[in-house]
Amino acid sequence: MDLRQLRFFVAIAEERNFTRAAEKLHIAQPAVSVAIRNLEEQLGLTLFSREGKKIGLTAEGEVFLGHAREILGKVQNAEREMGEMRGLEMGQVRIGVPAQLGSYYFPQLLFAFKQRYPKLRCRVHEFGTRRIGQLLSQGALELGVVTTSTAPADLEVHPFLQEEMVACVPSDHPFARQTTVSHEDFAAQPLVMFERSYFHREVISQTSSQSGTPPNLAFETNLIPLIKHLVRKGVGITTLLRRVIEKEPDLVGIPFVPPISFELAIAWKKGVGLSRANQAFVDFLLNQKADFQNEG
Repeated sequence: MDLRQLRFFVAIAEERNFTRAAEKLHIAQPAVSVAIRNLEEQLGLTLFSREGKKIGLTAEGEVFLGHAREILGKVQNAEREMGEMRGLEMGQVRIGVPAQLGSYYFPQLLFAFKQRYPKLRCRVHEFGTRRIGQLLSQGALELGVVTTSTAPADLEVHPFLQEEMVACVPSDHPFARQTTVSHEDFAAQPLVMFERSYFHREVISQTSSQSGTPPNLAFETNLIPLIKHLVRKGVGITTLLRRVIEKEPDLVGIPFVPPISFELAIAWKKGVGLSRANQAFVDFLLNQKADFQNEG
């Protein structure tokens, strides 16, 4: 049984005439007759009753007509939806982003993307970059933002943003009058830090280990507004991306010595083809790379 046979069958059932059905289908009448005869043989049933020139459906034909219409309807819907997806009229972009990107860099980008492709849905999940890399490798995420230095080897990685981490202190903190801060001095202060799965926390752990000064953890949270509030209140200092605090008048960002910079990239699992919606997002992001780098 194939779709061609089903289409022929439905046309004959609606026209109640082989010749008119063939004309409707733009097919030679003998080809229609042969297709229906083969269909009846495959099913082991008689679908049409024939009395002279009159064509009618048997009881079995009436039942089969409902199934045939349902199958052809689903095929038509599938073809329509695939066509819409080819034209980016529907589909979903699902991406994992780190907290600071999700809060400070991606909103404007996502807004512009939705203006370009208003019928695509976007789902943004917030994780640390290392966790995003793991989820991409496991196939639990299709797209994600990772750091190039820690991205798993099985990911396709395309950089789009170079960024700097700075020490973040309240404006009345002694460090606020300095032009730089050492990793040792930073680690010795009470620290408000992200949890372990976050790249910022891993970097500070590494630099503290290298300097021989263990980090003085005072508070752990992944909530950026809370981190800023705690720093303002003097609970501790932290480290954030430079542009996250550029417009905060009561917070000061001080570069580390040596500096901490890293490269962010859009990534997906190697060998896994992107959907048209996800490919459209990747292309849009990389085409906006220069503007993205200069935002803030």
